[in-house]
Amino acid sequence: MAFDIDKYTATSVSVHWDDLDFEQFRTDPIPEGSLRTLRYMTDVEYHTVCYTRDLLTTPSHKEPEVSAFMTMWNREEFWHGEALAAVLAIHGITVDFDELKANRLKLGWKDRLDPIKQSVLGTLVGNDFVAVHMAWGAANELSAIAAYNRMAELEEHPVLAELLRRIAKQEARHVAFYTSQARDRLAASTRAQKFTRLALRKFWAPVGSSIMEKAEVVHVMNHLMSGPDGRKAAHKIDDSISRMPGLEGLTIVEDSLDKLGIAA
Repeated sequence: MAFDIDKYTATSVSVHWDDLDFEQFRTDPIPEGSLRTLRYMTDVEYHTVCYTRDLLTTPSHKEPEVSAFMTMWNREEFWHGEALAAVLAIHGITVDFDELKANRLKLGWKDRLDPIKQSVLGTLVGNDFVAVHMAWGAANELSAIAAYNRMAELEEHPVLAELLRRIAKQEARHVAFYTSQARDRLAASTRAQKFTRLALRKFWAPVGSSIMEKAEVVHVMNHLMSGPDGRKAAHKIDDSISRMPGLEGLTIVEDSLDKLGIAA
């Protein structure tokens, strides 16, 4: 079924948490290791604006449906960051934009060169780059859903679990868009299939890997994706990706966990 972009843009709203009793976090706080994972998730959500910035230099921005989606997607991801930051604030952890800006500055030339690299790649690949963008986005959003659901299951905190499930529900609509777009574009071009397969196999890494210290990436992956249940979640993501035209057999998530040394 085709994704209805008009319906999506008309019904896009920020995630709500005003009705949740955050005071429960004072009597039943989140463990330190889990707060570290939540902080990682918050930073990733807030950095969505950087991903959007980079992609605006590529052929993707010329596609009306993609541009409309990215506008709402960026807004929703920002509010995911706001919701998670509110949980951290109850635990005495403050996340603000000045600190995020400082983190971007630490990336130095890498941050300034990313839009240029994206633009050059988009020019070389042409319109088939949009298929790469869509499949990559699908992989990232599938990973986000898995991460939020795993966190909800592991913590068993009623307030946190409800908030994370609300965020995951919005992420599911993002997956629907990216997947629908990726399948159509891959099915229409064997060249797009080859570029996308190469890009995912060679360069995809867990969301946040490009902006966070490796130690933080390893912590989050160990927390959420280790052991039989974690690998089951990873396999589910890979299975969804490999069902797209030309991407059969890819195991990018499980491969990335192996590279990081995450125990199965």
